[in-house]
Amino acid sequence: MPEHTASAEFARKFRAREPLVGYWVMLDSPASTERLARVGYDYICLDQQHGLMGYDGLLRGLMAVDAGARLGDVDTVGIVRAAANDITWMGQALDAGASAIIVPLVDSAADARLAVQNAKYPPMGRRSFGPMRAQLRLGRSTEVPNRDVLVLAMIETADGLANVEEIAAVEGLDGLYIGPSDLSLGLGAVFPGDPAISDEFDAALERIKAAGRAAGKSVGIHTPSGDVAAKRLAEGFDVVTVAGDVVHLEEIATAHLRSVRD
Repeated sequence: MPEHTASAEFARKFRAREPLVGYWVMLDSPASTERLARVGYDYICLDQQHGLMGYDGLLRGLMAVDAGARLGDVDTVGIVRAAANDITWMGQALDAGASAIIVPLVDSAADARLAVQNAKYPPMGRRSFGPMRAQLRLGRSTEVPNRDVLVLAMIETADGLANVEEIAAVEGLDGLYIGPSDLSLGLGAVFPGDPAISDEFDAALERIKAAGRAAGKSVGIHTPSGDVAAKRLAEGFDVVTVAGDVVHLEEIATAHLRSVRD
């Protein structure tokens, strides 16, 4: 199945608010990313902001996702959490072939409008034309990426939460994505997951979900495990990401070592 068809189907499912499950990649390791892409997740997200990769790693990672999806005969697509709400960083990720872009630190409707402009070609936005690898997947017409490439705003700050209803209503924005660690810090946590602010955190999640529903847009959230991801889907989230390769590599290695020593 051509990749552009997988991207279009991913966009359709996302906008229809069908449940989607993804996996988070931090490592510049195309061989492991290729294996992960065979598993059957709906998407693999490469982290340009905090991930241990530069542009070359991002490019190789997106190519590995497409290769793994073909090998596994699945429709997994590669998406990117951008380094910043910046036209250069976002343009590089999209030119390399990302099917969606998650934009961090969106604090206001103005930030969300800028994110859409940075991700879309004219007349919708101001992205520069030079798709390089993405052209092989989406063609030369700007109509296809403007239609099929998704833009998500990360809600992860106190300001983003305060303005979430206005952010969700921005035209051209496809959805919201919650960064729970930073959101908890923005609510006054001493560390991510601090139980002292659990009530405030749960209320924030409900507010963000409600804002997405009111705007008719999908809401996603980062989770540490499959169990938590399933819980979030049951709570009404549309998109869940299971994180991620660095953490899980250490966890499984630790578990095996414990089994041997015990």
